[in-house]
Amino acid sequence: MITADITAEELKERLAKGETPVIIDVREDWEHQESKIEGAQNIPLGALPQRFEELEDYKDQEVIVHCRSGMRSASAKAFLQQQGFGNVRNLLGGITAYQG
Repeated sequence: MITADITAEELKERLAKGETPVIIDVREDWEHQESKIEGAQNIPLGALPQRFEELEDYKDQEVIVHCRSGMRSASAKAFLQQQGFGNVRNLLGGITAYQG
């Protein structure tokens, strides 16, 4: 199933309404420490193949992935879809757009 990506504006609106989507930050730990989206879980892209089992409970839920600009998270989205995750959305423009 192909799912549409999500804009920073849409994510901000949903979080402001009190929604708590599953958000995975695929940046490196140090990047996550510098700036983060509240509630996001940090699993660096390079560690995702070893750690995606941690996300198994979310396989049938919407999962939003983000990085700095959207490139690494696009790779993470493709990887998770290959692992059977059916509703993965990439944050367009990454945290740069989210903070902009």
